[in-house]
Amino acid sequence: MPKIIDHDQRRREIVAVAKKLIIQGGFEAATMRSIVTEAGFANGALKRYFPSKDSIVAATFQSVLAEMNERTGEHDPSLDPKEALRHDIEATLPLDTYRIDSARVLLALWEHSVANEDLASLYRDHLREWRRRLAERIAEARGKGEPADASAVTTLAGEVIGMSIGANVTCVMFPDGALIPEHRAYVDRLMTNIVG
Repeated sequence: MPKIIDHDQRRREIVAVAKKLIIQGGFEAATMRSIVTEAGFANGALKRYFPSKDSIVAATFQSVLAEMNERTGEHDPSLDPKEALRHDIEATLPLDTYRIDSARVLLALWEHSVANEDLASLYRDHLREWRRRLAERIAEARGKGEPADASAVTTLAGEVIGMSIGANVTCVMFPDGALIPEHRAYVDRLMTNIVG
């Protein structure tokens, strides 16, 4: 009886290997050859799942962004709006080893996306959706009856996104988590600024 192969699982395994290699050695470390070797595939087997390095990069980028979206969406529905906003902000920050590693992957992929319009478009769409969801959370948490597209709300959403991206960039230089207390303190100040 032939062995049944879960092709989606194989794709996830390949993406996990690509992430691991990027974390260890940057974007250049994730070559087709190194991915094949690390994943334990025969030469040529990788192309069945991903025809090029760009396709692996795109899948890896999507995977990291999807994880962030999952973290922001997985909160207790009984949280009050302020607690839900704090949860969503903290979910995008490098507050543990796993998210610091994810930031390393994102940083490498951001750089690559500058020269790849498909990846750049993917990330721009992610930023737009992130800003939209965040503005909704902020408007709800402020409790002033403001619409999510009010100038004050969208400005605050932009500040949160800028802080999060900055935290993800700087944490790459401090992979030991030394900046985690600083990031947590900034969330406290940000929450005070947003909701008083």
